[in-house]
Amino acid sequence: MSKLPAPSARIHPHERVFHGDTFIDQYEWLREKESPEVIEHLEAENAYTQQETAHLEGLRERIFDEIKSRTLETDLSVPSRSGQWWYYGRSIEGKQYGLQCRVPIASPDDWTPPVLPAEGTIEGEQIILDANVEADGHEFFSLGSFDVSDAGTHLLYGVDTEGDERYTLRIRDLATGENLDDVITDTSGGAEFSPDGTAVIYTTVDDSWRPDTVWLHLVGTTQADDVQLLHEPDERFWVGAGYTRSKAYLLLEVGSSITSETSFVPADDPTATPRIVWPRVDGVEYSVEHAIVENAGADGAADAGAVGAAGAAGTSDRLLILHNADAINFELVDVSVDDPQGERRVLLPHSPDRRLEDVEAFAATTTVSYRRDGLTRIGLLDVATGALDEIDFDEPLYTVGWSGNPEWTQPTLRFGFGSMLTPSTVYDLVVATGERHLRKQQVVLGDYDPAGYEQRREWATAVDGTRVPVSIVRRRDVVAPGPLHLYGYGSYEASIDPGFSIARLSMLDRGVTFAIAHIRGGGELGRHWYEDGKLLNKKNTFTDFVDVARHLVADGYTTPEQLVAEGGSAGGLLMGAVANLAPELFAGVLAAVPFVDALTSILDPELPLTVIEWDEWGDPLHNADVYAYMKTYTPYENVREGVRYPRILAVTSLNDTRVLYVEPAKWAARLRAVGAPVLLKTEMSAGHGGVSGRYNSWRERAYELAWLLDVLGLADAEPQR
Repeated sequence: MSKLPAPSARIHPHERVFHGDTFIDQYEWLREKESPEVIEHLEAENAYTQQETAHLEGLRERIFDEIKSRTLETDLSVPSRSGQWWYYGRSIEGKQYGLQCRVPIASPDDWTPPVLPAEGTIEGEQIILDANVEADGHEFFSLGSFDVSDAGTHLLYGVDTEGDERYTLRIRDLATGENLDDVITDTSGGAEFSPDGTAVIYTTVDDSWRPDTVWLHLVGTTQADDVQLLHEPDERFWVGAGYTRSKAYLLLEVGSSITSETSFVPADDPTATPRIVWPRVDGVEYSVEHAIVENAGADGAADAGAVGAAGAAGTSDRLLILHNADAINFELVDVSVDDPQGERRVLLPHSPDRRLEDVEAFAATTTVSYRRDGLTRIGLLDVATGALDEIDFDEPLYTVGWSGNPEWTQPTLRFGFGSMLTPSTVYDLVVATGERHLRKQQVVLGDYDPAGYEQRREWATAVDGTRVPVSIVRRRDVVAPGPLHLYGYGSYEASIDPGFSIARLSMLDRGVTFAIAHIRGGGELGRHWYEDGKLLNKKNTFTDFVDVARHLVADGYTTPEQLVAEGGSAGGLLMGAVANLAPELFAGVLAAVPFVDALTSILDPELPLTVIEWDEWGDPLHNADVYAYMKTYTPYENVREGVRYPRILAVTSLNDTRVLYVEPAKWAARLRAVGAPVLLKTEMSAGHGGVSGRYNSWRERAYELAWLLDVLGLADAEPQR
């Protein structure tokens, strides 16, 4: 059989004219998703990629087997109490998707999660949703909203079978296991029952995939009868809604990446006229929590008569507001529910060294999540006094966060902990004593011993003198310089924190060092770190990554011939940019769902999420300076002739609504036209997150890791034990 030639996309010049600048786009025709010619081209790219990676089939299978052999396939999560039930997820060997289950509590005072067997029958267990059943007959399946009514009688769940993140909601009677007639289509995530279970709050999206409307659905009625609670016409903003943990109020939220506004209504009267907490002010973000505070410790700040939902003369209803007005790293204040725009009391003042990220109120305490020194932190806040008690950990690099705490009155609080060496670990903290109970640690089968590996923090110096943190993990017996896998993201204030990965062990045990470049545009070092890597500072993200790579070479960790880079989505934009900036630094670049035709996308307000994205990248449609700046870095337009590019693998999905398939398709065509060794792999029935199902996901990751190892010359290397 003759060897397939590399696909050569047809050239069809298309003029793009803005601000007096004309760009000739030769591959814009690939945007026609329904065109048979486009599908034929994508399939030809897939066939060529399959041919060029066929020699890795055995390695892919070995890596998949390694991931599978290290994973406890039949397992269950730590049960979390809600109402009269303990809820948990189960995975079963051979099944792609999980099962959502519950068992009844032993008594009203039962706050110790039951230790349940992963195998066999569990007494009293009820399977409330088997995603394998729901996914049957679909190439793609994703579970979105998932909520059980407070009474425990009904399940609300959302399903996406296309990959376009538009979910269909259904309601299940948990006594009979049958679904009601209610069907709610084209929703986004985050739907939930009202506290009394008679209604559902959900959001829908507009044609640009922007959540723009909040609806009230009465259980047992049709979607046509639903009541609109909030609609936001401004295309820069999205909407959301949710009940406070106290179940006292329904919050209606409007937000962009730089501005927010929250209003609230009584939980038992969702159609009441909303009261605005703080009117929106451009550039001011805030979030709201409801707390009930003891008056005696409030130093007179709370109105003793404003008991509201507190229902007791000795307590007051307060709203906790985490905001960034004149506080770039945010501060926490509280205000009276009766007068939220009135007097403010500062609970946690702004600090340049601490980025406050989240606050959650409970009956007996308040949890706080924040960052300091490039690491996540958690603590307990006494709202009455403002005292913050931080919870300490003894590893130099780690990730920690509160999770699985649905109950207002629970005496214990759950958090998750992990590091590049320590598998994901679940603890319960006794609020009254500070005692920690280890509930579960992710099982790693085989001979994994964390003592055989080391993690460390390095600091690279950027071209402008800024110190950039780098998290590194490797085997202790690695000989340097050697192969190194460098990962980055650097957008939306999203932080890539140091955590554990079973799949990564297949790289580490073949002698590869793994590093995360915590570049500007992320949130690792606070809000200023983000601000220094967005808008007209965006190129700092790319030069930081290049400078981290140069640091790792200069410090003897690796060499350019042994260095591969990876990033996805906005991190894919990063990959395209650094391949143009410093192609000589990398042997290979893996770009997943890459945002590589950024300027074309951000210029078109009809595309999904474009207008919302102007706060992140700038508005090149109306601002000539932004247009000119973006044109200097967007990867597709800056592909260079006459340079030797590293090997490049671009992975995308046909139904991705966040980064359209056309971006990597055009980028690959342009790269190939200048002689770059590029491969394009398109999933024809998936979305932004790639394939669905855990075994499919493992195979996809094995595919990517095998390609990286091949680039590094390690395709035949056996893992060391």
